[in-house]
Amino acid sequence: LSLPRRSIVHWCTDLLRHTTTTLHKSFLPPPMSLKQPLMATAALLLVASPLAHSFSFAPVTTTHQHALSNPQLTANYSPRRISTGRKSSSLAMTTAEASIDDKNTPLFESPFKGIARDYKMRLPLYKSDITDGLNTQCLAAICFLFFACLAPAVGFGALFGTATNGAIGTMEMVSSTAMCGMIYALTSAQPLTIIGSTGPVLAFVAALAKLAEVQALPFLPLYAWTGIWTSGILLASSVTSASNLVKYLTRFTDEIFSTLISFIFVVEAVQNIGKSFTNPASSFTKGLMTVIVAVSTYFTANTLRGLRNTVYFTKGIRKNISNFGPTLGVVTGALIARWARLSQGAAATLPALSIPATFATTSGRPWLIPIMDLPVWARWGAVLPALMATVLLFLDQNITVRLVNNPSYKMEKGRRKNNMLDGMHADMLVISVLTFLTSLVGLPWLVAATVRSISHVRALSIFDSVGKLKSTIEQRITGFSIHTLIGACVLFNKPRALLTQIPTPVLMGLFLFLGTSALPGNEMWERIKEMFKDSSIAPKERWSAVPRKVSIFFTAIQMACLGAMVYVKESPIGVLFPVVIALLAPLRFYLEKSGVVEKEYIDILDED
Repeated sequence: LSLPRRSIVHWCTDLLRHTTTTLHKSFLPPPMSLKQPLMATAALLLVASPLAHSFSFAPVTTTHQHALSNPQLTANYSPRRISTGRKSSSLAMTTAEASIDDKNTPLFESPFKGIARDYKMRLPLYKSDITDGLNTQCLAAICFLFFACLAPAVGFGALFGTATNGAIGTMEMVSSTAMCGMIYALTSAQPLTIIGSTGPVLAFVAALAKLAEVQALPFLPLYAWTGIWTSGILLASSVTSASNLVKYLTRFTDEIFSTLISFIFVVEAVQNIGKSFTNPASSFTKGLMTVIVAVSTYFTANTLRGLRNTVYFTKGIRKNISNFGPTLGVVTGALIARWARLSQGAAATLPALSIPATFATTSGRPWLIPIMDLPVWARWGAVLPALMATVLLFLDQNITVRLVNNPSYKMEKGRRKNNMLDGMHADMLVISVLTFLTSLVGLPWLVAATVRSISHVRALSIFDSVGKLKSTIEQRITGFSIHTLIGACVLFNKPRALLTQIPTPVLMGLFLFLGTSALPGNEMWERIKEMFKDSSIAPKERWSAVPRKVSIFFTAIQMACLGAMVYVKESPIGVLFPVVIALLAPLRFYLEKSGVVEKEYIDILDED
């Protein structure tokens, strides 16, 4: 780093030329083995990814970044003083103002009052919800989120099949994702939320399947009755505006839950890549190809997505390439895998996306579940697991919608000024109806998916010339189109055959992108990274006024909660996982009331 800039450029150029020559020679035909060139390529990708991220695209320095990097400006700097440049200043709001307004909202309201208010504010804007979605940025979001939603549906479907002994599998999951996603996009009050299956829901269903086995009960009828009771309780909560309870949740809970979902995505990707080396049906060559394809997909998507914040090309080119970055990442990974398969044959052929060939249930059962096959006592007893499921779906849905409604995304449609709860009651009504319908036909319950929803919102974000978020495109086209395309993959042969050509490592690279792209802006993650930084030279953060020991202690508590959630989810008592989530809010208030963390510090660390 002490070398002159010109010397560094020459050194990098020589290194690149030498590496390219070496790789070219290693691939010269006829290679006796693919191991040598693949190992060279894998090593280059793993080393080049962080280097390219550091050197290739120099981000534009925004006012916010400049202030935080300059100690003289930090003392007088406040993000809220920066103008958003919006035409209507009356609609702009800060998170602090939203929190104050939410606290004045009653816990429960008269029947249907919250639902009526949500639809009264949103339905008059239905026409603009259609017209605002007809642009290239929405098209890019559809292409990206199609793969981002299909991949988890197929992945979770396989896991559901294992957990339920084939009673609920990939076809049920993909069908539920398509049908429920289209209905939710058309009828919800916050259509930017993407619903899907999540790790916590999978853990609960797996625990319910074990309960049915222990009690010698048929699983699907028990699942149906549990879902029926759950939908009834969720309906009551939407009618009485019980989602107002979310006002007691704070950043403390949001950060832990969001980090958990990102953790699940990243771990799932890493485990899948690792299995390519340990699976007896695989080989070392295929393992290396899996790494190359997954890392190439992730690296391309992540790098091109960051092009928006650079000085390269024109603004229009930067914007379009950035919007289509994740899609181009999928295409890049798929082309690399196809080239390897065509040039090297079976030795480099990777496993592809597995979608059922026909539209039918996984086990061949009828679609409608015989709910009367469950004994009468078990029908009533299903209320107990239904209470657990209600807690899980209620919190999963509302925490995610709360994250989507964050004022930092500058959304205005169907929103009262300074309120983050609007839309939750109508959305909960839709979820309760969908839960009832899916329970009757043995489809997985779907709920707001955190990572996919945040990725959806960020894909629709509009930035100004200095990289500051200006607004978000609020519409229904993207959500409906994404799930329509997924439905086409279920019903029609040609789309299904095309998707079966996409290698699984490509989707694992996309999983990595989804999991890691949701972490920036999560202050729990930023504080974890801060533990390893030199505080004397690190840029000042929003919580810099809090003593470092207190910040580390607060973050350690969050990490312990995250570890407890992962442990319970994977343990035999996984059915109690919703209880752990519900206990996060009381724990946060205990930290403040007991003085474990002083109020003046927790107000800064946990400021909404």
